[in-house]
Amino acid sequence: MSQDLQPDARLRNAMHLVLLACLPGLLVLFWTYGWGVLFNLLLSAGAALLTEAALLRLHGRTVLAALNDGSALVSATLLAIALPAHAPWWLVVIAASSAIALGKQLYGGVGRNPFNPAMLGYAIVLLSFPVAMTHWPAPQGLDFAHSLDALLGLGERPDAWSQATVLDGLRQNRSLTIEELFASHPGFGHLAGRGTEWASLAFLAGGLFLLQRKVIAWQAPLAMLASLLLISLLCWNGSGSDSNGSPVLHLLAGSTMLTAFFIITEPVSGPKTPWGRLLFGAGVGLLVYLIRTWGNYPDGAAFAVLLMNLGVPALDRWAERRGAEAT
Repeated sequence: MSQDLQPDARLRNAMHLVLLACLPGLLVLFWTYGWGVLFNLLLSAGAALLTEAALLRLHGRTVLAALNDGSALVSATLLAIALPAHAPWWLVVIAASSAIALGKQLYGGVGRNPFNPAMLGYAIVLLSFPVAMTHWPAPQGLDFAHSLDALLGLGERPDAWSQATVLDGLRQNRSLTIEELFASHPGFGHLAGRGTEWASLAFLAGGLFLLQRKVIAWQAPLAMLASLLLISLLCWNGSGSDSNGSPVLHLLAGSTMLTAFFIITEPVSGPKTPWGRLLFGAGVGLLVYLIRTWGNYPDGAAFAVLLMNLGVPALDRWAERRGAEAT
């Protein structure tokens, strides 16, 4: 991006590039899960923008100028991607409204939030509605009409439509080997989740695009992926029924790539120093694995990010002292 642009213009351009980088992953998710992904996106964006506009108006601030920076739309998009496809409309609205109201505007708006807004909204609905948040639809589960019914809560959903995620299936497994899980569990694909492994690769491609355009720094994504790879390799005990999953599975399952390139690279709630970003990313990767393996939630990315957000000031202070001592 041009350094001659004003700060508002640079922010707006960065947000537009982030939305563009999300597009490949969104298309793969749409191809995998159908219309529910689009419904999530529209509902999340609408709720986020309306909430931001209402709160800005309440505080007497200019609404259109603030909405024009694109930050609310980016948070809404990332949240829509993270939520289960075909989630009921009210869950998406609660998540998006909470993300903006409690994760952003409560602290004064863009540039002041200590927590990642999208992950805060996600964590709120995960704690409040755990059953709805841990079951995703089977790939190619519903057509447009049934997707709309699921969104509005009309009629009954087919028994075979909803299934546990790959990470949840791995945690609950007590008797099957990894090979048997891949062969019998409908959610398992070739390397990780059926369909979602391709979405992970699409988000990886989008993240590399952001790195190439210098929209995000490389330290946090690299540290998170390296940390997750290392801990999953050290704790991997093969393909037995007590296996925690291979490193490749952990890299391509759940929201790993989305978290690495789109969540922890959020500049406001993350560290400002290179060493701080390295430690931040490494901490997120370690916590993601610990929560996935021994925690009560199958993925854990939201909690990992929010916990590390708490440590950002300390990480930056340590990095600044280290730099001062080195000079």
